[in-house]
Amino acid sequence: MNKINPKIIFVGTPEFGAIILEELSKTKFKPCLVITSLDKPVGRKQILSPSPVKQIALKYNIPIKQPKKIEETKEEIKEIKPDLMIVAAYKQIIPKEILEIPKYKSFNIHPSLLPKYRGASPIQYTILNGEEKTGVTIYLMDEKIDHGPILSQKEFEIKDKKITYQKLSKELAKLGAELLLENIPKILSKKIKLTPQNEKEATYTKILKKEDGHIKWSKKAEEIERQIRAFEVWPQSYSFWNDKVLKILKSSVKILPVEIDYPYGKVVASPEKEILVATKENYFKIEIIQLEGKKKMTAKEFLNGYPKIIGEVLK
Repeated sequence: MNKINPKIIFVGTPEFGAIILEELSKTKFKPCLVITSLDKPVGRKQILSPSPVKQIALKYNIPIKQPKKIEETKEEIKEIKPDLMIVAAYKQIIPKEILEIPKYKSFNIHPSLLPKYRGASPIQYTILNGEEKTGVTIYLMDEKIDHGPILSQKEFEIKDKKITYQKLSKELAKLGAELLLENIPKILSKKIKLTPQNEKEATYTKILKKEDGHIKWSKKAEEIERQIRAFEVWPQSYSFWNDKVLKILKSSVKILPVEIDYPYGKVVASPEKEILVATKENYFKIEIIQLEGKKKMTAKEFLNGYPKIIGEVLK
């Protein structure tokens, strides 16, 4: 094998993978092929757009494959005779027969400290549950989801208590890229030690659906505020007012020396012209809001245009 220019295949789709691919492409470990998802329609005009990973591959002139199912690339991967496959946030389950094609197998970069938060939404669950630390894990892939033995891990302390999904994802992708570049030479030199995951400590996350963003006002204000930050990209967080979707884009918790004005979801105004919503514990303060079919507004702007929301109950 030519260790100077090993044949590496990179597999991924969203920005998390794109950040890692960018750093990889600046080194001697630039991939010889990128596999990513099909272009998807984006925005109101539904313009067909490439994935963030594809955009980076185009920037560095890396050959790209966008199979509907990754099994379609099996023969081409065999022809390449890759040394290594790196996977970062790819939406499909990769069959074992493909994972074992590369000489040094296939490794995944996962944004949690496995075996905690296996599955599709580890960053969102980290924020939802108010974790004080997280990290990235590089592990040898097998046929089970986020199950293989661990090659390396690095912790990330969450100092920003208002961190959003996008910010945390970027931080973990940068950390993952650093960890990957430290470990590729070890993988290629067979100087690695793999540690099996402790199955008793495994926890799981699910694929988030649109309905997961529907706010339950019977929760504590702190829990709802974490949801806003965790779901900022998808599925976003929303409630209903007058049969219209009301997206909550930014928020905080308001502690007042008064009893909660029930029922849950009831909207009240503070002397500072804030929009507050009654919850199980404390008031939920809306800072940026968007009514269905309208532009984003600050709470003050929204109150000026829709003063009748005060006293209403959000559903």
